[in-house]
Amino acid sequence: MNQLTDTSSQSDYANAITDDAPLLTLRPSTGWVSLKLRELWRFRELLYFLIWRDIKVRYKQTVIGAAWAIIQPFMTMVVFSLFFGRLAGIPSDGLPYPIFSYAALVPWTFFAAGLANASNSLVGSANLIKKIYFPRLVIPISTVLSGIIDFLLAFAVLLVMMVAFGIAPTANVIFLPFFLLLALITALGVGLWLSAMNVQFRDIRYVVPFLTQFWLFATPIAYPSSLIRNETLRALYGINPMAGVVEGFRWALLGTETAPSGILIISSLAAVLLLVSGAFYFRRMEKTFADVV
Repeated sequence: MNQLTDTSSQSDYANAITDDAPLLTLRPSTGWVSLKLRELWRFRELLYFLIWRDIKVRYKQTVIGAAWAIIQPFMTMVVFSLFFGRLAGIPSDGLPYPIFSYAALVPWTFFAAGLANASNSLVGSANLIKKIYFPRLVIPISTVLSGIIDFLLAFAVLLVMMVAFGIAPTANVIFLPFFLLLALITALGVGLWLSAMNVQFRDIRYVVPFLTQFWLFATPIAYPSSLIRNETLRALYGINPMAGVVEGFRWALLGTETAPSGILIISSLAAVLLLVSGAFYFRRMEKTFADVV
């Protein structure tokens, strides 16, 4: 009798859940669809969890842990200082070349790492995508945002170097969060394009290192943009969003005479265009991820 009562209670409870629970019907989208940013906000806790997961996995079972966030830009700075600063004699806007190059490598490393991680984020989370439903935009966003910890560690070393070279930050330092945001927007915009394409074409992961290397030398990291005298060419140079980030970073923190001005405006527009177009392309291709990945 008790067993019958228990079964009846479970059945009533299941029916109550079925009646009260909202019904969510998933259908494949057609054509260009909305970004559903409100839905993305509802899954913000998942975003926090994935950011924390990426941070822990990045340094799990590593010998020196988070020090890798410092070693990579620092050793690149050493190589650039030796070959470009000392041997080639590249000008550095009146600053010691090591701090001139390292100040550019801090935001660049954040961008490059975010781009690389975001481009492979969907393939790396294939099991999660196949099992449950959630806005897939959460995955590349989390991989880019998790790089902020590395940025802060590398930035702390930059502050120590400024003290060692006797360089005080300028009043323009209040603009630094804007330049970091611009680097984040650029990394996320390109990352959305590449992550969606990587699901369909797996050789994208081989293209990313070449793209990053080319982008590195197309950005004024080892050299100042002041070498470009023609104003029209300087404006076209701003199509590269990271050009505005790097020049703005040096100007805000180190007080270089090369103010970003026109380059910054064009770089900002280019970054926003990359983000918006990448987000819409990502949402358009999202319906195929679970089947292809």
